[in-house]
Amino acid sequence: MSGRLCLRALLLVSLVVPFVGCGSSTDVDSITISPTGISLGTGATAQLTAIGTVGHGSHPATSTNITATVNWNSSSANVATVSAAGVVTGVGAGTATITATMQGFGGLITSNTASVTVTGSGGTTGGGDLASLAIIPGTQSVASPSQTAQFIAIGTTSSGATENLAGQVMWSSSSTSIATINSAGLATGVSKGTSTITAIATNPDKTVVTGTATFTVTGGTAEPFTSITVSPNAEALSATGQTGQFTAIGTNSSGLQQDVTNSPQVTWSSSIPTIATVTTSPAPSAGTVAGVSPGSTVVTAKLTNPDGTVLTSNATITVTASAAAEPLLSIAIVPSSITLGNLQGTAQYLAYGTFSTPPTVMDITNGIDRSDFKSAVTWFSGLQTYFPITSSGYPNNPTGGTETDGGLITAYANGTADVYAIATNPDGTVVYSPAATFNCPLVLPSTNPTTGAVTPGSCNPDTIANPLLVTLTVFNAGLDQTDWLLEADSATGTKNVIHCGPGAAAAGFSTSVCSAPYPINTPVTITASSPSAQFGGWSYTCAPVGTVTAAGPNSCKITVGDINNGGVNSSATVGAIFNLAPTY
Repeated sequence: MSGRLCLRALLLVSLVVPFVGCGSSTDVDSITISPTGISLGTGATAQLTAIGTVGHGSHPATSTNITATVNWNSSSANVATVSAAGVVTGVGAGTATITATMQGFGGLITSNTASVTVTGSGGTTGGGDLASLAIIPGTQSVASPSQTAQFIAIGTTSSGATENLAGQVMWSSSSTSIATINSAGLATGVSKGTSTITAIATNPDKTVVTGTATFTVTGGTAEPFTSITVSPNAEALSATGQTGQFTAIGTNSSGLQQDVTNSPQVTWSSSIPTIATVTTSPAPSAGTVAGVSPGSTVVTAKLTNPDGTVLTSNATITVTASAAAEPLLSIAIVPSSITLGNLQGTAQYLAYGTFSTPPTVMDITNGIDRSDFKSAVTWFSGLQTYFPITSSGYPNNPTGGTETDGGLITAYANGTADVYAIATNPDGTVVYSPAATFNCPLVLPSTNPTTGAVTPGSCNPDTIANPLLVTLTVFNAGLDQTDWLLEADSATGTKNVIHCGPGAAAAGFSTSVCSAPYPINTPVTITASSPSAQFGGWSYTCAPVGTVTAAGPNSCKITVGDINNGGVNSSATVGAIFNLAPTY
C-alpha cells in the first residue's frame, strides 16, 4: 500500500530518547546492528549500521550511530567481507554472519548477528533498483529544543540487498516549527511537539520510494494554538438518550493541525444541560453529547493556551422527541485542512460517522461495516486530475472485507481543492461531509545573494520528470499457498520487478514483491505460474493473453492508465485466482 501521513500517527507517539552528545564509546552498554538479514550477489555490496545504547547511570537511555567506531567481523571471508565502515561485499556463494564489537561500559561488547546470503550470480552495487526505504530508528525524541538526533536511511533493492542512503536521500520535516533536518539526516528540535520525518529517494527510471519516522521534542514551550474548530458544526439527536460525538481540531501558529478533543487544555460545555449534555473527560469520551429533552442548545469547546489566551468554537445540538430515522446522521473529516510541500507526496484524511444507534461514532474512512448497515464511503477531490483521492470499502472490494486505503490523497500539481466524503443510507438518502481543504502551494526556488544557499521551493512541477505514476498491486485470491508466482517487468524493461507469491523463494528471490510504480497508460504483462496446482483464471480486472489452461504459465495484460478514471488515481489492483475451475 501507499505509505500514509495518518493523523493517528500524531496521536500514538512512542518516546525513544536519542543520544545527544555526552559520554564516549566506553559508555556503551549494548550494540544493535541492522538489517539482520541480507541477500546479495557476488560482487554486490550492502551497508550495515551499528547503533550503540547507553543505559547505565542516572541519565535516561540514549543511542547513537557507532558504525564507524566498532570493529566489524565476518564469520567467512570466502563468502562475504565487511569493511571498517560496515559495508558488506559478496565474495562467493554461501552464508556468513556479521558481528560488531567494541570496548564498552562492562568490557568487550558484542552485537547481535546479521546473516548474509550470497548467491553465485553477479550484480551491481545494491543489487538493483530501490524497492523500499526505511528510516532507522523509526521514532526518536529529545528533551528540549536545539538538541539533535541522527536518522539513517536504509534502502532495500529489488534483490534484497541493503545500503546506507543517509547522505543521498532528500530529507524533510512535516513541521519545521517543531523540528528541522539537514541533508545528512540530523534532526534538530525547535519547539515542543511532534513532527514526521520523511526521506525520499529516486531510482534511475524516476520511480520514487519513501520512508517516514517520528521526531518528538518533549520539553520546551509548545507553539500556542491560534484557532480551534468543532466538527460537525451541527448535530440532531433524540431525547431517548441518543449520543453523538464532536471533534475539536486546534491549529497552531505555523499551521499544524492537531486533534485536541481529549486534550487537558480543552473543556467542553453545553449552554442548556437539560436539553443535551456533553462530556469533558475522561479520554476518549470527551466531546460526547447525549440528548435529554426536546429543544436546542449550544456546545462549546474552550481551549486555554499556556500563556492564558483562550480560544472557543461552538456547535448546535437539536434534540427531538423521537429517534432519528436514518442510521447515518453525519460525516466529519479529520483534519479539516492539509498542506503538502512536495509533488507526489501523499496525505491521509480520516472520516468519522455519527449514527443514531450504538455504536454512535465509528471510523468510516474505508467504508461502513455494522451489523445493521454496510456501505461504501466515496471520497471526492475537487481537482481529481491534480489531487486524486482513493475510495474503498463495502461493497467495492471483490475479495471481501474492508480495504485500507480510503482517503489517501496525492499531489500531482500545485493549487487548492475541496475534499468530501459521501455515504448512502439504506433508504437511499445521501450524507455529505463538510468540505475539507487540500493545498500544495507553489514556491519557486530562490538563491540567497549573500551565502549562495539555494532554497528548493515546493510543489514545482518543473522538478518532476514524470509526475503521474500508478502503483500496480497484484494479489492471489485462491487456496494454493505453496508454489504460485506472479511476475511482471518494470515500465523500463527491468525483469521481474514484481515477483509475488510463495513461489518467489523457489525462483531465487529473497522477498515477495507484490507492487511497483508505473507511468500512466503503460501496458503491463503479468505472468502467472503454478506448476503443481490448478489455475482457475484471472480476476475481472485482468485481460488474459491467449488461451488460459489448467496449468501455468499464463499471462494477462493490463494498461495502468485504464484504471481509476484514466490513470489519475495513485493505485491500481489486479488479481489472480488459483485452485478453482477454469473460467476461460
